[in-house]
Amino acid sequence: MILILGGTGEARKLAEELVRSEVHVVSSLAGRVARPRLPVGEVRVGGFGGAEGLAAWLRENDVKAVVDATHPFAERIGANAAKASELTGIPLLRLARPGWQPGPQDVWHWADDLADAARQLPDLGRRVFLTSGRQGLPAFAHLDDLWFLIRCVDPPEPPLPRHHELILARGPYEVAAERELLRRTDVLVTKDSGGPQTSAKLTAARELGKPVLLIRRPPRPETETAETVPEAVEWVLNR
Repeated sequence: MILILGGTGEARKLAEELVRSEVHVVSSLAGRVARPRLPVGEVRVGGFGGAEGLAAWLRENDVKAVVDATHPFAERIGANAAKASELTGIPLLRLARPGWQPGPQDVWHWADDLADAARQLPDLGRRVFLTSGRQGLPAFAHLDDLWFLIRCVDPPEPPLPRHHELILARGPYEVAAERELLRRTDVLVTKDSGGPQTSAKLTAARELGKPVLLIRRPPRPETETAETVPEAVEWVLNR
């Protein structure tokens, strides 16, 4: 059995390719998103109980290898996967799509984390298109002088910024629609998620000359890494 720690488009594609190759795959989803897009093959939803719980699950289910294909900002499960691999000796691969790279026409500013982004925002604009995820919204709740157009997949819980409009939507998004949203705002705030799924907003910001405040990816434990699904498929089949 191969365990895929999933929730991303790459994880779904990897599961599809491995099932096609007749590999027994279990995809694990955190369960934080309502109505998630399910991969093919066997699926489990929910946590493992930390690194030790994950290690026990790997042993009990005779897992041969683990692929961490979680979101670039899912740092807790990444750390747990690395620790569980160390505890069990089971091989671990990190499937991590490359981050976004600015072009010559981009006006990008970088933040180390959500708190740093909140500190920089007042100098970049008064009307903010915020697409950094619902769980990080409390970091911006104290900015009473700013107005936020907030987009996330599921309804967020408070605290939220006092002045805001909420959009519930799931990507991929079209450049034309992103352009219309950005015309209503001064600055875009997003995480450096990478990939094409949500990159249309960056194209729209470039076309409009709008500044973008990107939140850097958190550090991940050092482990063997693949950037593409074919690389990950080859790694698994060689196990």
